Amino acid sequence: MSHNKIREDKTCLNCRHVVELKFCPNCGQENSDSRKTFHHLFVHFFEDLTHYENAFWKTIKNLLFKPSTLTKEYLSGKRLSYLAPVRLYIFISFITFLLIAMFPSKINGDIDKSEKELNKEIAKATKDLNIKKEDKKYFTFLNMKKIDSVQKYGKEEEKLNASSYWFVEKANHVTEKYTKKEIYVKFAEAFFHNLPKILFIIMPFFAFFLWLFHNKKKWYYFDHGIFTLHYFSFLLLIFLIMFIIDRLIGLFGEDSPLSYISGLTTFVGSIWMCYYFYPAHHRFYGESRIVSFVKSFLLFIINSLFILFLLTLYVLYTFINLH
Repeated sequence: MSHNKIREDKTCLNCRHVVELKFCPNCGQENSDSRKTFHHLFVHFFEDLTHYENAFWKTIKNLLFKPSTLTKEYLSGKRLSYLAPVRLYIFISFITFLLIAMFPSKINGDIDKSEKELNKEIAKATKDLNIKKEDKKYFTFLNMKKIDSVQKYGKEEEKLNASSYWFVEKANHVTEKYTKKEIYVKFAEAFFHNLPKILFIIMPFFAFFLWLFHNKKKWYYFDHGIFTLHYFSFLLLIFLIMFIIDRLIGLFGEDSPLSYISGLTTFVGSIWMCYYFYPAHHRFYGESRIVSFVKSFLLFIINSLFILFLLTLYVLYTFINLH
C-alpha cells in the first residue's frame, strides 16, 4: 500500500480533474506530492514491479511448484492476485542479468587451467622442433599462402568456394590476433550480453510451435503466448536460484563440504527444468497424459533444434564481429 503524502490541492496534476479522494476518478492517478526522494523512487520501482509483497511471493510459489497454475488463473480473469506475465518475466530477467554482471564469472578460472595445459603442449612442441613461440604468426602466414596458391593455381576441385575461403581467412585472422583464452572469453561475454535478445527471439517461435500443435478454435496464439511467458520465467528463475546458490557456496572455496549442496541443487534444478514442461502442458491444455507426453516430447525436440540453429547463427555472428 502506498504511503505517499496526499496533496492539499484537489486538482489532478495529470488531467486537471477535481480529486475528492486519494485517486483521480477520471484518469486514476494518485493525488500525491510529485517531488520524491531517491529512496522513494527505489522502493516504488520494486513495489511496482512486484505488485506488493503478497502477490509477489504468491506468484513465485505458484510458478515454481504449480505448473500452469499462473497461466490458467490469468486467462480466467484472476489477474490482481498475481504479477502480470510480462512484468514477471521482466523482473526475473532484470535480477538475473544484474547478478550475472555483479558476480565474478568462473569462465576465466576454467580457461586459465586449460590455457596452462595448452601452453605446456606448445612449449614441448616448439622445443622439439626448435621453434620460438613468437614464430606462430609465420606459420599462419605460410598456411594462408598455401591456400592462396591453391586458389590461384590449383585444380578446380581443390579450390575453396567463396564462403569457405572467407571463413578460413577469418579464422586465420582471429587465431593470429587472439589466444584461445581470449576467444573463449569474448564468446562468453557476448553470449551473456545477448542472451536477453536470444530469449526474446525464441519466445514467439516457441508460442508458434504450441499454436501448431493445438486446436486453433479453442486456443488463440495469445493463450500460447501467456503460457510461454510463464514457462520462460520459470526457466530463468530456476537458473537464477542455481546461480545464486553456486556463487554463495563458491565463496567458501571449491574444496568446501558445502560444494556438494551446490552440485545437488544444480542436479535437482536441471531435472525439474526438463520435467516441468510436461505437467505444465498436461494441466493447461487438459489433454490425456499420453497425448501430452507425445506432444511435449515432439515440442522439446523441435524447440531444441530451433535453439541449436539460433545458437549456431549467434556463434557465426560473434565470430564475424571479432576484431
